[in-house]
Amino acid sequence: MAGSGFGTIFRINTWGESHGEGVGVVIDGCPSGIPLSEAVVQEYLNRRRPGQTRYSTPRRENDRVVIQSGVFEGLTTGTPISMAVYNETQRSSDYSEIAGYYRPGHADFTFDAKYGFRDYRGGGRSSGRETIGRVAAGAVACALLRELGIEVFAYTASIGPVISNPASSLRENREKSPLFMLDLDASARAEDYLLETMRQQDSAGGIIECSVTGMPAGIGEPVFDKLDACLARAVFSVGAVKGFELGSGFGAASLRGSENNDCFLGTENGRAVKKTNHAGGILGGISDGSEIFFRAAVKPTPSIAKAQQTIMRDGSPITVNIRGRHDPVIVPRAVVVIEAMAALTLADALLAGMGSRMENVLNFAKSRAVRD
Repeated sequence: MAGSGFGTIFRINTWGESHGEGVGVVIDGCPSGIPLSEAVVQEYLNRRRPGQTRYSTPRRENDRVVIQSGVFEGLTTGTPISMAVYNETQRSSDYSEIAGYYRPGHADFTFDAKYGFRDYRGGGRSSGRETIGRVAAGAVACALLRELGIEVFAYTASIGPVISNPASSLRENREKSPLFMLDLDASARAEDYLLETMRQQDSAGGIIECSVTGMPAGIGEPVFDKLDACLARAVFSVGAVKGFELGSGFGAASLRGSENNDCFLGTENGRAVKKTNHAGGILGGISDGSEIFFRAAVKPTPSIAKAQQTIMRDGSPITVNIRGRHDPVIVPRAVVVIEAMAALTLADALLAGMGSRMENVLNFAKSRAVRD
C-alpha cells in the first residue's frame, strides 16, 4: 500500500489496523533536543480516546503509547522516533457479517475495487483508529512548534444545526465541554440534538475550526507547495473530512475586492499588522505572520443502526442495520486529529523554509561555530 507517509523533512509513516495487534507511527527528520516523554504524547491521545462520553463509541481502549526509539533522557535524539499503541479490546466478530456486503458511506467498495481484498474488521487501514499514529506524531510536532512560540488550537464550532456563538466562546471552555465546544450553551444544545439523533439510530456531523498563532511570515512555497494547499491536503487526508476553507473561505466569493482585501496598517514587534484577516494568514501560499485560521467540515458517522440499502459483493441488493461499537458523532474526537495534521504541516514547512535565505544558512553555520 502506497500513501502511508506524510511530509518532506519532518516525515511520518503510520502503520497498523483497527483490529490488528496495534497502530503506530515512525517519525523521521525530527531535530534533537526537543523535550518529549510518553506523558506529553499521552495527553494528546487521551483527547481522541474512545469511550469517554455517551457521544463516542463504547469501545474501551486505554490507548497507552510506548515510545520505542528516538528519545533519551527526556529529549529527542534526532534519530527516528517510533511510537506504538497496542489494541486491547478487539471484537472482530462484531464485523464478520459485513464481509459479504458494502457498508454505505465506507471505503468497503473502493478497497475491493482497488485491491480485490479488504480487511473488514472495523475498516482495517481505513478505520478512524489509524489516526492514533497521526495524533502521536502531531504531539511531537506541537512540542517542536512550542519551542518556536507557535500554538495550534482546534475546537468544535458546530454539531449538526447547532452553531457556537463567537460572543459566548471562551478558549478555557473547550475542556469543560464533552464535545470540545467553546460555547457551553451551544454545547448543551448540541448534546440534546445528539441524544435525539441517537434515539433515531442515526448520526451527526459538524465543523471544526483551527487557529494557529505565533507563525512567522515567509513560510510556505509560492507554487505547488503553497502552505494553504499543504494544509488542505493534510486536513483532507483525514477520512471523515469533506470540506476545507481558509479564512473567509467560500464566503469570499460573495465579497468585493475592496471588502476581501486585508489592508496593512503597519508593523508591531516585527510583524505586519492587518486591518482584517480574510486571507486566513496566508498570502500567495506563504504565511503573512498573522493568525492562520481554517475550518474543516466533518461528515456524519457512516455506521448507523438505521436500515440502509446497499449491495452484496456479487451485486445483489440487501437492506442492512450496522451493528457494533460506533460513534454517533466523530467531530469531538477528530478535533485533536485536525490539530495534529496542522502541526505536522507547519513543522515540515518551517524546517523546509530554513534554507530559503542565505542569511539563515549563515546564521546556522555561525551558531554551530560558536557552540563548537
